[in-house]
Amino acid sequence: MTARITIDPRSPSPDSIRQAVEVLRAGGLVAFPTETVYGLGAHALDAAAVNKIFAAKDRPGWDPLIVHVADTTMARSLSKDLPPLFDALTERFWPGPLTLVVNKAAHVPEQVTAGRPTVALRQPRHPVAAALLAAARLPIAAPSANRFGRPSPTSAEHVLEDLAGRVDLILDAGPTPLGVESTVLDLTQSPPAILRPGGVGREDLAAAIGNVTRAAGVAEEVAARGLAGPGMTVKHYAPRARVELIDGTADEQTALLARRAAELRKAGTKFTVLQSPGDNQRYARTLYAQLREADAKNIGVILAVLPPPDGMGLAVRDRLKRAAGMGNEHP
Repeated sequence: MTARITIDPRSPSPDSIRQAVEVLRAGGLVAFPTETVYGLGAHALDAAAVNKIFAAKDRPGWDPLIVHVADTTMARSLSKDLPPLFDALTERFWPGPLTLVVNKAAHVPEQVTAGRPTVALRQPRHPVAAALLAAARLPIAAPSANRFGRPSPTSAEHVLEDLAGRVDLILDAGPTPLGVESTVLDLTQSPPAILRPGGVGREDLAAAIGNVTRAAGVAEEVAARGLAGPGMTVKHYAPRARVELIDGTADEQTALLARRAAELRKAGTKFTVLQSPGDNQRYARTLYAQLREADAKNIGVILAVLPPPDGMGLAVRDRLKRAAGMGNEHP
């Protein structure tokens, strides 16, 4: 059975946090909110607990996990040979939606890193996640709390849709503020490479540390050989409906959308349109909920209008391309 506790996102109840900590220390799984999406958490240094994450999500063992930390001191305890850029980035963007890939310490279980010599670390800023990490005093491995490949959860209801009976406890703090995952930045490459765009824009990273590149998408068989980081598979975040992408200039998108909608109506295909003109923050915040709602309504085709590739728009484009099975965009 999965227990569910409603918790104030602004002032988390110490008793609720204590219950979640007890589950984690006993080797169980806790779904909790971050500012991005809900995470499925386990004690990161307990290999048996980490294995439960993979089993609950039906996640392949070659896909590494992100480890959430309470502060930079905890992050340093899990890593080695940190580059100077680590301090510059954590001072500017932690706590927040930025995950840093660094060389791992020897005691980090290979289950967390999928056998790689690196570990992905993040300090979340959501008050519930921060309170949980502070009270637990241990690192928490936590990918998104959904079945592998499905749209990520931005509410406790989404977690239950995918993981009811597979997670011990859900801390329900309502919808998550950002709606898409963290940016993953690999600091073991020079210049640093964005493995997954997310809550921190490429422009902001470049302003803080200079040149930042963008890693190309990889196929699952490449990822399985240990050549990819978290969130880099070609098809991911996918609803059951077929996702068709509407790209181009504003005028081109309008014409293509009208033409394709007419074709689907003529064919009797149930469809919906995803778009949020001029508001990429809102697009990101509601994206996964809209994908899940389409499935709930048995929609056959989702016509997804792609935003310009700047700021949060790059993250939205990335998620929609993966939902359509097209991978991410090249630099």
